[in-house]
Amino acid sequence: MKQISKHSFEAVSLLTTNNGMLDVTIVPAVNQPDWIIPSALILSVNECQQQVSSHNWQQQDLAVFHLLSQDQVPNKIIILEGNTTEHRFALQTAGDLRQIQARIAEVKDVETPEQFRGTNFGEGEEYFNKNDVSSYLYQTVMIDDEIYLVPDLDKIAYHLIDLDG
Repeated sequence: MKQISKHSFEAVSLLTTNNGMLDVTIVPAVNQPDWIIPSALILSVNECQQQVSSHNWQQQDLAVFHLLSQDQVPNKIIILEGNTTEHRFALQTAGDLRQIQARIAEVKDVETPEQFRGTNFGEGEEYFNKNDVSSYLYQTVMIDDEIYLVPDLDKIAYHLIDLDG
């Protein structure tokens, strides 16, 4: 697997504040906490009723990361901005997206619930398994007594691109 190279653009910089608020979107996920993603990273949300491994968006084939089980029927595909156009990818999910504004002071770092901790948690960059939440977990946070997963979108994008190309 290629070494993940650092770049000048960091997606986390899109977590800009407006009077101490974060604009985020809650994305439903199966067998893990729902994901929380900066709303500014979402380029498009499209209807999609079948699981796909790639999605054509604006004449670009994007790799797809699934947030549902193999037997679940999706209803949405979410296009996410990447560090480069080549590192854009899509999420496939079922359920409603929720956009919220959260006060920075209300976002609390929390321990990852035990059922989502893999044996390889915290180990090297080489490890990636989408059945193991810890392989792409950046942080677990709590907002209004709900636990959410902050995914390492860079790691997912680089992994999907390495598999694809």
